[in-house]
Amino acid sequence: MRFGSFMDRALEEARGAGARGEVPVGAVLVGREGDVIAAAGNRTREQSDPTAHAEMLVIRAAAKRLGSERLTGCDLYVTLEPCAMCAAAIAAARIGRLYYGAADPKSGGVAHGARVFSHPQAHHVPEVYDGIGAGEAADLLRAFFADRR
Repeated sequence: MRFGSFMDRALEEARGAGARGEVPVGAVLVGREGDVIAAAGNRTREQSDPTAHAEMLVIRAAAKRLGSERLTGCDLYVTLEPCAMCAAAIAAARIGRLYYGAADPKSGGVAHGARVFSHPQAHHVPEVYDGIGAGEAADLLRAFFADRR
């Protein structure tokens, strides 16, 4: 898979989440060899679980699949800037690189809000790359919320 195709896959997961009535956010975790280890879209409503964000679901599935709570060397692609909860989980999992699409000035926890990775309590800070697929990710979110107003 080419680099951009991982964000394309995350966008597919986001579209699926939106089709299920969930906030359209998708995530994909990629291993060192460029293999997709886990992919998911939000399922907070479906699972009645406020922690069932796409990132959390992917981290849980990957840790189980790999048999380790540490996902060192893995890359996470997510369509929206992770919230503080997800950013803390990314740090705890020791994910190597975080690629995200749309910024989230309201609830983001990386470049906005809590800025989790900038605190001394963050025992691990991934490399962060933002703005990848941002336009399409933002369009999905805008359309989703416009339909609900």
